[in-house]
Amino acid sequence: MSSKPTNNRFDPQALAAFTVAVLESFGVPDEDAREVAANLILAELRGVASHGLIRLPVYTRRLAAGAVNPRPKMVVSNPYPAAALIDGDNGLGAVVGARCMDTAIEIALKQGTAFVVAKHSNHYGPAAFYIEKAVAKGLIACSISNAPPNMAPIGGRIRFLGTNPFAIGIPAGKEDPLIFDAASSVAARGKIIAAAEQGKVIPNGWAIDPEGRPTTDAKAALAGAVLPFGEAKGSAISFIIDIISGVYSGAAFGLKLNTLENLSSIQNLGHAFFVARTDLFQSADSFADRMDEILGMLKATPPAAGVERVLVPGEIERRKRSQLEKEGIPLPVEIVSQLEELAEQSGAEFPKTIRQSTKE
Repeated sequence: MSSKPTNNRFDPQALAAFTVAVLESFGVPDEDAREVAANLILAELRGVASHGLIRLPVYTRRLAAGAVNPRPKMVVSNPYPAAALIDGDNGLGAVVGARCMDTAIEIALKQGTAFVVAKHSNHYGPAAFYIEKAVAKGLIACSISNAPPNMAPIGGRIRFLGTNPFAIGIPAGKEDPLIFDAASSVAARGKIIAAAEQGKVIPNGWAIDPEGRPTTDAKAALAGAVLPFGEAKGSAISFIIDIISGVYSGAAFGLKLNTLENLSSIQNLGHAFFVARTDLFQSADSFADRMDEILGMLKATPPAAGVERVLVPGEIERRKRSQLEKEGIPLPVEIVSQLEELAEQSGAEFPKTIRQSTKE
C-alpha cells in the first residue's frame, strides 16, 4: 500500500502570524488578533486540538455574520476593591478573557486577591491560556466559564449542561508550576467535532445519541449529547460552574446559551477568574519551597504496575508543548483544507509545511 499524507506539521509562529492576518481581515485589531492567535496556538501546543485552529473558521463566520463584535468597547466596573465585572461587549472570548485576567492580576498584586467575572463574551478557548498569564507573575489563579448546552445531566437525555471548563495554576520554586485545565465532560465536544470531520469513531462512554443511547458514532454524538466525567460529580460541577459564570455574572445560562454554530444569535457567555498572591499567609519563598516539597512527594509516590512514574497534573501537556514547539504542530488534512479556504477568502498567506507526516 502506498503512503499518503495524513497530517502536516507547521511552525507555531507561522500559524500564529497566519491567524492574526486572517482575523485582521475580518476587522479585528492587531493586538486583539494576537491574543486570539496565541490562545488557539497554545491549545494546539498543549495537545488540545479541539480548542485550537479548528475553531478559527467558525470564529470568522461569526465575525462575518455580525454575531461577534470585532472591536468591543469593554466596560470595567469595580463594586469593591478586590472585585470587578467586565462587560465584554460581545467581543471574541480570548480578548474578553485576557482583559479579565489582566484586570485580576492588577487587582491581586495590590489587594492580595481578586475576583473578576465577565458577561457578554464568547467561546474563550483553553482556560490554561489565562492561567499561564497569572502564574508567570507568580500568582495562584483559577478560571471557569460556562458553555452552550451540549451535555446531558445525569439521568437526562437532552443537552442542558455545558462542557464547562475548570482550570487552576499554582506556581512553585525550582519545580515547574502546576497547571490543570479540564472540561467537565468525559471529553471536550471539540474532540467529537474533530472526529466527525475526520470520519473517526469515538470511544464508548463519551456521548449518547438523540435517544439517550450510548454511541461511538461521532455524528450521532453531535446530534445527541456528551456525557459528564465522573457521572453525578461531573454533572454537579458543570451545573455549579454555569451558576457562577452565568447566573452570578449576569451572562446567559442554561438553555439560554447559544452555540458557536448559530450565526444568527450572540452567545453572551460568562467567565470567572480568581487570582491570589502566594505571600498572603507566609513569604513567597516559603510557599515556593513548600510547593516544591509537595510536588516532589507526588513524583516520588511508588508507581502502580506497568506505570513508569506518577505524574504531576499538567505534566503531559507540558511535555507535548515542548515536543511540538520543536517538531511543529500537526494539522489533519481536513483542517488544513479549511484554513486554506480562509487564506483565499482573507488574502492571508497560509504557511508551508516544515515536515510531512505519513501513515501506511
